[in-house]
Amino acid sequence: MLKDKTVLLGVTGSIAAYKIASLASMLVKQGAKVQVLMTENATNFINPITFETLTGRKCLVDTFDRNFEFSVEHVSIAKAADVVMIAPASANVIAKLAHGLADDMLTTTVLACRCKKIIAPAMNTNMYENPIVQDNLKVCERYGMEVITPATGYLACGDTGAGKMPEPEVLFEYIMREIAFGKDLAGKRVLVTAGPTRESIDPVRFITNRSTGKMGYAVARAAAYRGARVTLVTGPVNLKPPMFVDVVPVESAREMFEAVTLRSGEMDMIVKSAAVADYRPGTVGEEKIKKSDGDMSIALERTDDILGWLGSHRREGQILCGFSMETQNMLENSAAKLEKKHADMIVANNLKVSGAGFGTDTNVVTFITKDGAEELPILTKDEVAHRLLDRLLKLRR
Repeated sequence: MLKDKTVLLGVTGSIAAYKIASLASMLVKQGAKVQVLMTENATNFINPITFETLTGRKCLVDTFDRNFEFSVEHVSIAKAADVVMIAPASANVIAKLAHGLADDMLTTTVLACRCKKIIAPAMNTNMYENPIVQDNLKVCERYGMEVITPATGYLACGDTGAGKMPEPEVLFEYIMREIAFGKDLAGKRVLVTAGPTRESIDPVRFITNRSTGKMGYAVARAAAYRGARVTLVTGPVNLKPPMFVDVVPVESAREMFEAVTLRSGEMDMIVKSAAVADYRPGTVGEEKIKKSDGDMSIALERTDDILGWLGSHRREGQILCGFSMETQNMLENSAAKLEKKHADMIVANNLKVSGAGFGTDTNVVTFITKDGAEELPILTKDEVAHRLLDRLLKLRR
């Protein structure tokens, strides 16, 4: 995903510097060219050889190192960069970045960069909360730099509070959002539903299905990477919410209906990938229903048809996509659903096909539109998500 992308990692003098080795490794595994720049103080916390081993590139510290590759090295590196991340960013380097001071390889190179700059502050809580540091961060933001809010927790100095550098996985997501994909959804508002719903029988029991939410979460994440403002309405799942997404947790089909219909009018694109219950118990016991020697039956009633409502109430230009999980007659049933629900596309898959279905990291889907069916090979759900968004953008045009 990051092939042919160049990432500059600026590492400053903070105990959190050792964590950037993991970030460098993640980026290299995604195909990025990673160039690490260190301050002299940073070398007291982690050896440059570590980064050189991980990236296959010389770690640069000294502005006047004579063993350089280019005639004016800091300018050449700056021109090649697609994104710069300074992590951990000390109070000292933040002050330099805010006021254009360039007295080492890191600050000199960053000052010459025209690409996006992302800063991850890491320092003692009292230092971070100092008004001078906060003013410097605001200055950086005013000049177009993005400042990542530090985590709160136990710090190396023994204090507990704000100032902890986010984990490498979080920093990686910021870089991915910036350069991994084009921003063809910039300015668009996208709503995605995901996961199952739970329909209560009594305070103890409920009816649900096997959906894990992986497909919907992949769509939400992909849309956010591509610049959209994403709202994810999700049933109960065991997944970490995607970053850069507004997450709205719900439980029942009725709650999902209300959450979706409340927001649908402002959306440019809606992707209904949740496995919403078709039926719910007609009455819900206020107390636990005790077992008896005989059989038991539960009267069920229909839940609200979210996709049907959206198809009947869509605004002009809005793109609507539904999902269809089948075990037989997939194409016929999905084509009928497309017409009945007034959707632009139905993403159909067959639970019985190897690599498709609930809980897997892959999927085998067919895109069904009024123009016909397009069958995709087995792909990861992340890949399916991007193919889905590509197809919806074509429909929009």
